[in-house]
Amino acid sequence: METEELKTLSVNKSVDARGTACPGPLLEAKKAIGGLGSGETMEVLSADEGTRVDIPKWCKKQGHEYLGTLEENGYFRIFLKKV
Repeated sequence: METEELKTLSVNKSVDARGTACPGPLLEAKKAIGGLGSGETMEVLSADEGTRVDIPKWCKKQGHEYLGTLEENGYFRIFLKKV
């Protein structure tokens, strides 16, 4: 998705993992996605640089759709859709 689309994307669940280091944000995402229905979207907030790589890889492996990442002031907003 384009940056502007991500900025206005409505998410069904937001996971704030900014206080954890790798692999904490990925573990939080794995736990939270179970509460979503197929086609619902989630954002993961993380200050850990590795999460920008880990979440897209995990999405590909699990069959979820990685939508993109926004870089905010000191953290990342990583968006995905449960498939």
